[in-house]
Order: sequence, then C-alpha cells, then structure tokens
Amino acid sequence: MYTLNIFYTKHEHYNAIIMTLKLFTILAFGIGLSFTSILKFALADSTNPLVASIGSKLYGLTAGEWTAKWWQWALSIPKSNSPFSDKTGQNCGLNQNGPVWFLAGTTGGSQERTCTIPAGKAILFPIVNNECSTAEYPADKTESALRSCATGFIDHTTTLQTSVDGINLNNLKQYRIQSPLFNFIFPKDNIYGVAPGPTQAVSDGYWILLQPLSPGKHNIHFNGAVVDFTTTSTINFAEDTMYHLTIT
Repeated sequence: MYTLNIFYTKHEHYNAIIMTLKLFTILAFGIGLSFTSILKFALADSTNPLVASIGSKLYGLTAGEWTAKWWQWALSIPKSNSPFSDKTGQNCGLNQNGPVWFLAGTTGGSQERTCTIPAGKAILFPIVNNECSTAEYPADKTESALRSCATGFIDHTTTLQTSVDGINLNNLKQYRIQSPLFNFIFPKDNIYGVAPGPTQAVSDGYWILLQPLSPGKHNIHFNGAVVDFTTTSTINFAEDTMYHLTIT
C-alpha cells in the first residue's frame, strides 16, 4: 500500500508538471499574439499617441510604401466613383482590403462624408499630398524628375490641421512622407483625364496613419493649403474634409 501511494504521488506530480507546461505554452502563445498586435504600433509618435511613427515599419511596409499603396487605390478607381469627388462617403468602401483603410481628401474645396470601417483597421489619409506620373508629365522620365515634380508642390504647404474626435494633432510637419517610385494603372475615365494604361509615379505629402480606433463613433477632420506667393506662380490649393466614422 505504501508503494502504491508513492506511485500515485509521483504520477500526480508528473501530470501536474505536464499541465503546467501546457498552461505556460497557451499563455505564452496568447501573450505572443497580443505582443505582435501591440508591436505594430509600439513605435507610435510620442507627440500624438494615436499616430504611428513614420520611421517604423507597419504591417511589413514603410510609411512611404503605404502612401504608394494609397495612390494605387485612389487612382485605380474611375472618375464616376472616385473617392476624391465622393460627396457623401458612399464610395469609401470601394476596393478596400488589407490591414490599413484609406481615406481620401478632395481635389480642392470642402467635403463632409460618412463612412463605416471594420474594427481593427489602421487608417491612412493625407492632409495634403501630390503625385507626379509619367502619364501626366511625359517629359519627366526619371525617378529624380518625378520626385522633383512632386516635392516642388508640397514645398509650398502653408496650412496643416488635423483633429481626431475634436482633439488636435500637433507638430504635423513631422509627418511629411515621400513614396518610393511605384507603378499603377490609370483606368478609363480616370479623374485626371489622361490616357488609360500603366505608368510610374512618385508621391510627396503630409500623411496621418492612425492606429485602429475603438468601436463606435469617431470624427476625423483635416485641412491643408498649398500656396506659392510669388507673382508668377499658379500654385493655389486648399482642401477641408470631415469624416464621420462608425467603427464596427
């Protein structure tokens, strides 16, 4: 009987060790998932905690690469459904996929839109931005020429304002982001009125990449202006966009 008690004691001790190891594995896995989720925005900007640092990679891409994807999304949509000219927000879900949801401004002027976004999506939008492509500017055949074209406009930015749920974001000039050279295809009836087909482009601008917002109602408001005060310049642009979001 004494020997049998020792056997059961050892057996129970062994089972306890196995259960402890299993529990540790489950907890470690769960913590790992949470850590991975948090890590995506662990390098959030210290000035604006809702905003990702432009120096960190997010979901495997740099901030510049995400802006290129934004342009590929925005310019692939025909003029009739363009997110730039959307008056209500009814088209905000067009061609959206992946971990980052794209919001558009306007091609000038003000607009108020309503949009529903799935929970867990980061949100990318420009305060002001510009792209130059070989389709629009055939004389600009090199990346450096396209980059000079894009930055030449943004260099004259005079106004940058953004708020989330009524709270202003600060030091917005730190969010200037240039894209790498990227490819996209202009569709028929595109918003720029150029010939449809493949092209290459470079973008520059001031961008905000927000971490996923909590479920519920949120407001995002952004406006910017680009003005060259020289007497010979034709650069004079201003836009103001308000989004009423529902995160579900």
